[in-house]
Amino acid sequence: MDIRNNLVIRFDHVTKLYKLYKSDRARLKGLFSKKVPYKENKAVNDMSFDIFRGESVALLGRNGAGKSTILKMVTGVTFPTEGEIIVNGKVSALLELGAGFEPESTGKENIRFKCSLMGMTESEIDEVQDDIIKFADLGDYIDQPLRSYSSGMKARLGFAISVNAQPDILIVDEALSVGDKNFKKKCMKKVNEIMADKNVTLLFVTHSLDTAKEFCKRGIVLEKGRLLFDGNITDAIEYYDSRN
Repeated sequence: MDIRNNLVIRFDHVTKLYKLYKSDRARLKGLFSKKVPYKENKAVNDMSFDIFRGESVALLGRNGAGKSTILKMVTGVTFPTEGEIIVNGKVSALLELGAGFEPESTGKENIRFKCSLMGMTESEIDEVQDDIIKFADLGDYIDQPLRSYSSGMKARLGFAISVNAQPDILIVDEALSVGDKNFKKKCMKKVNEIMADKNVTLLFVTHSLDTAKEFCKRGIVLEKGRLLFDGNITDAIEYYDSRN
């Protein structure tokens, strides 16, 4: 199968502009008046690339390169100022793993809530719920409200939901640092199992070049919102190292 007949993500001359004000007060005034001074920051600047079904792609760049902004636009958390973004498939994002939960609901109730937000049907949730509970390994806490969870426990549950939700596109942003050493090893093994399915696409952000090389075959190097290099992961890492 030629993956290039299966477009999953397209960025077509995408720019994301943020207005930087001197203070929160100035930012509030800026909502009602164009006269309030601000600086422009192009977090993503005229960026174009295509990602195809089954590809594993690492986004490489220092802080401020635009990596997180790209992930937020792919997941629909924020939108481009200019250009077009196409996303084909169900996205599961391992970003802020403890975010988006209902604190007064139990772990089990949050599993159903989060999965439904990802577009899963009741029968699909029934199929994966036991796998999620087993993977999270929270014991009796799975029946307790989220407000009783530590941040690490919330992250474990968030990871368990994301990797067991049968995604078409899996987005990982430094999430593998979650939990203790044994849980991290379990997480990495699970991501490898998911990537064995040639229909799943991985978009990966990490500051560990060794981890990027382990999971990805393609690398995109970013700097100050611009795409500088796009090629196989070994060449991408060499290019990134040459600039740092």
